[in-house]
Amino acid sequence: MSSASACPVDHSASSSSTSCPVDHSAPKSGSTSPSQGSEACPVDHTTRSNWSRFLSSEPSGSAHPTVPLSQDREMSSIPKKADGNWVYPSESQFFSAMARKNHNPQAADMKTIVPIHNAVNERAWGEILKWEAGKGGDACGGVKLVNFQGRPRDRTPKATMNILLGYSAPFDRHDWVVERCGTQVRYIIDFYTGKKAGPNGSDISFYLDVRPALDNWEGVKLRAEGLWKSWFS
Repeated sequence: MSSASACPVDHSASSSSTSCPVDHSAPKSGSTSPSQGSEACPVDHTTRSNWSRFLSSEPSGSAHPTVPLSQDREMSSIPKKADGNWVYPSESQFFSAMARKNHNPQAADMKTIVPIHNAVNERAWGEILKWEAGKGGDACGGVKLVNFQGRPRDRTPKATMNILLGYSAPFDRHDWVVERCGTQVRYIIDFYTGKKAGPNGSDISFYLDVRPALDNWEGVKLRAEGLWKSWFS
């Protein structure tokens, strides 16, 4: 749905993959279940990402927070296949996961990184819902996220082509499988760091290239319809 030549990505800057600070121990695609664990959220954090670029680089010197961290968890807008929605990790869970991976977390950073994490996932889901609009999902209670998998080392053909054209590489890739009234569609999400805004370029933005995979007829139809709309709407 998005053209790389017109996207708000800072293509002059290179993106690097660094270890994701959240160890949710999410199962691989096809094995996700409602009882996945207390830290379950719609991102496979066993893969590499660059969330740590939004954190202080100075070591904390301790695996324990120096200030109280919230235990509250935010409910996402993303429905599970079973009852309920996916739940995001709390500030305390984020800090503990980073400490286990020796990322030297700063407790004060949790108030920044947790909202960023949640907002990016909500945006990804919103882009999927744009593709699913008018496809009949409302007839059976709406589209639901079945499972998810991080695949940062598996570069998509589109991302590869963009790189050959001189654009920067996505810093991460996820595959989300959604179900619509018994029909499953796999969506590919390429994550890019956008141009900095705000005073002195201090605010990081994101660009998400979300599209159906071309591995079944439903995905092909969705992509064809999206291309038609982009040309003639």
